[in-house]
Amino acid sequence: MSKAVPDDVLKVREEAELLFDRETVDSAVDRLAVRLSVDLVHTHPVVICVMTGGLILTSDLLQRFHFPLELDYVHATRYQGDIVGHDLEFRVVPSTDVHDRTVLVVDDIFDRGTTLAAVTHLLVERGASRVLSAVLMDKVVAEPRPIQVSYAALRCPDRYVFGRGMDYRGYWRNLAGIYAVNGS
Repeated sequence: MSKAVPDDVLKVREEAELLFDRETVDSAVDRLAVRLSVDLVHTHPVVICVMTGGLILTSDLLQRFHFPLELDYVHATRYQGDIVGHDLEFRVVPSTDVHDRTVLVVDDIFDRGTTLAAVTHLLVERGASRVLSAVLMDKVVAEPRPIQVSYAALRCPDRYVFGRGMDYRGYWRNLAGIYAVNGS
């Protein structure tokens, strides 16, 4: 027996506003990959994917990088399938030795900065010589954030967005474009 998709998940997709179509996102990721390549090509970096949202951007970037790197991941979450953040929970920490290494942390969205700050702190504690961050979306928010993102492919208004790795209640990460929840 299969699990039924909740009605609100279907409804939110039907009513969502398309912010960025596939072509716009692909072009932005191309530009991001070039910027990152220029800065990382001679560093033999460790790329850390923040699961689960950073999976698609990490894959997109890796296919555009043409230099040696190591790949690992961290699973840190605040949402646990909800649409509001809770306390940060580390489910998996990276196993790659980052001591004296340049590390690139890749995530889906830079929102309040809580997750990125915690992951950066963890990597610095483990001896990373430099920690950079890259996100698909930099959300424009009014309140100060504990850290700044190094690179962002796109910027979006302070709305609840989904698609291209970002989810709505665990769904719609698979959409090629980026959508905003209607009324958010």
